[in-house]
Amino acid sequence: MEALLSWVDDYTLRTVALGSAMLGLVSGVLGTFALLRRQSLLGDALSHAALPGIALAFLFTRSKSILVLVMGAAVAAWLGALLIDSVVRNTRVKTDAAMAVVLSVFFGVGLVLLTYIQRLPDAGKSGLDTFLFGQAAALLERDLYLMAALGGGALLVVALLWKEFKLLAFDPGFASSLGLPIRGLERVLTTALVIAIVIGLQAVGVVLMSALVVAPAAAARQWTNRLSAMVVISGGFGAVSGASGALISSSVPRLPTGPMIVIVASGIVILSLLFAPRRGLVIGALRKRAGRKRLRSEVVLVDLYLLSLQHEVRHPHTTESIAGMRYQSGDVVASLDTLTARGLVARSGAGWVLTETGERLAKELLMLEQDASEAQLAVALAGRAPR
Repeated sequence: MEALLSWVDDYTLRTVALGSAMLGLVSGVLGTFALLRRQSLLGDALSHAALPGIALAFLFTRSKSILVLVMGAAVAAWLGALLIDSVVRNTRVKTDAAMAVVLSVFFGVGLVLLTYIQRLPDAGKSGLDTFLFGQAAALLERDLYLMAALGGGALLVVALLWKEFKLLAFDPGFASSLGLPIRGLERVLTTALVIAIVIGLQAVGVVLMSALVVAPAAAARQWTNRLSAMVVISGGFGAVSGASGALISSSVPRLPTGPMIVIVASGIVILSLLFAPRRGLVIGALRKRAGRKRLRSEVVLVDLYLLSLQHEVRHPHTTESIAGMRYQSGDVVASLDTLTARGLVARSGAGWVLTETGERLAKELLMLEQDASEAQLAVALAGRAPR
């Protein structure tokens, strides 16, 4: 509690944590639509395209105001987005190739302009190079107001055009058939994504900003199939990544905030890929293992039932006789233990017998197996039928 109070009382840490959380929230929400539209590289392209805008804004105004620099970054990023769209529509170049070209060209121009600015006599301490990797510690309270205004506006656009963006993400063809202005909606959504990117350039930087757009959305996708839930989870993951990265970097001397935010976001992605209940790799492996175990036990149950039908008076069957049907003794023992725990078989002397519940289930499984075999036979005969 004392540590928490000290963090709250620390102006710099409080400002950086709030700004990073705000940035993560906006980036997570907008990144969801970029991920679903298979435009994850768009965030990378736009963040790199913003660099020459920052440099040109400084050259024309000689101002280090964050508002001026952000406006320059937004104009350059938006022009980059229009250039990508124009190349894709008017040439045979695919979207990913167009994004890669715009990313590299704009970033190269931005680096050239930064080199030129560093040689100017009045720009020796311009600090524009911090936009490459970010410098969250330089955030001021007035910067938070700007981030809140721009980020809140982007989120408001998403709320007002929720149904349209939903159709655009999942079925643009159907949206077009309804008469919706697809190109206009795409540009509005791209503009909102540009806003989410440029407000984070000072904190995270050009190079790493794309990770904060993609990572929360990629993690949220593992947890749900609903767009509304995915947007909320992605925004939450982004906010947690921003605040946690800021707090961790403050506790370790000379640990940069931007990279730490990206590392936390990447950790959330890894945990989601492994342990998410719907798509987690570990959970999936455990589910498959349980399914195989259940299938083996049901096969042993059917075999025991078939053995019992060979006698007028049902009597116990040994593990070895059951294993002779198709399994090794070790597999049968494990399956019999599972069936016993489920109340489907019971011990009787040196052998095993079916319970009434086990007998009913075995009959149902045999009927299902017979129906499946008949269906496969019908399909095979239909394939051989003359046309």
